[in-house]
Amino acid sequence: MEPTTQAFLAALIGALVAGGAVLAWHVSDRQQTQRPDVEQPVVPPGVAGVLSVLRSSAVVVDEGDIVLKASAPAYAMGLVRGTALASEELAELVREVRRDGQIRETELVMHRSGAPARHVTARVAPLGSRLVLALVEDRTRERRVEAVRRDFVANVSHELKTPIGAIRLLAEAVHDAADDPAAVTRFSERMVTESDRLTRLVQQVIELSRLQGDEPLESPTPVSLDDVVAVAVDTSAIDAGAKPISVVSGGTKGLKVHGNEEQVTAAVANLVANAVAYSEPGSTVLVTTKAEEHTVEISVVDQGIGIPNDEIDRIFERFYRVDPARHRSTGGTGLGLSIVKHVAATHGGEVRVWSVEGQGSTFTLTLPRPTTHPQEGPA
Repeated sequence: MEPTTQAFLAALIGALVAGGAVLAWHVSDRQQTQRPDVEQPVVPPGVAGVLSVLRSSAVVVDEGDIVLKASAPAYAMGLVRGTALASEELAELVREVRRDGQIRETELVMHRSGAPARHVTARVAPLGSRLVLALVEDRTRERRVEAVRRDFVANVSHELKTPIGAIRLLAEAVHDAADDPAAVTRFSERMVTESDRLTRLVQQVIELSRLQGDEPLESPTPVSLDDVVAVAVDTSAIDAGAKPISVVSGGTKGLKVHGNEEQVTAAVANLVANAVAYSEPGSTVLVTTKAEEHTVEISVVDQGIGIPNDEIDRIFERFYRVDPARHRSTGGTGLGLSIVKHVAATHGGEVRVWSVEGQGSTFTLTLPRPTTHPQEGPA
């Protein structure tokens, strides 16, 4: 065979081999491209539709721990980071369910950088043979409320022990001093004082229990501030006269607020009582009212011990006292300012405080004014 013919045949065979190789590569590539589409887990249409409108945090995870679908609240809560679960504890729970197909439910504490920890309940169940569904509910607020309730009960129990124990000891002292009229009189007066303290505490606990939901008032009515201030000043008149402290009212007369008269009176009375309790003998407590465009401000100014800067944010906590050593002498329960805060919240108002330690404090309660409607003309 001639060299030219041999070269031609060799080139033809090489072209055929190369063409076959290219064809084989295309076929293989197409098969590899199509295979994942066939094997890739797909979220059932019904589940996808439910997740799109679900208010709860829900996540669907495939067999490779990849998040295929998540509800909007799940992203808002931070359950998903990219295409993976942000919580390793939740991811491990998903893997356990995938292994044995058993539904699991547990409580988790989720920590996020720069954000407070969240207490959640997670319910994880298999979704078909290859997918897992995780439903997560945020229980942070419920746990916080439970903690506050436990602290409240513990504090109430502790506060009740003090006057009850004192009354018992005084009763025993009266019994032992039956032949000493002067001692009986002295101990009896102390018993009355402790009884008054106990009554005041119980009344404030009841009042606070009504207000702690901070729910808006159902049927607010116009409330006369002149009457409210008069009652508040009269309520503290005996304590003020005993020190003696002058309680002076002033400001704009004839103002009204939109709310509940009993609650507003309790709030202002607590502010005045606090001012009297923590003011020095011979000083003055000033109660003033002022109208703004849509609100009314009731301010109570005292010349008392004042509040340290680092404690101002805590004074509205239940049972918190700036000077715990003085609460026995002042008769305070530590609930008055909590009541004021809740009354402000239920009325859509606020309470502010300005104070300088050793010089005095000013508490300002802001409440909405009644809405006035222009009179309609004749029909």
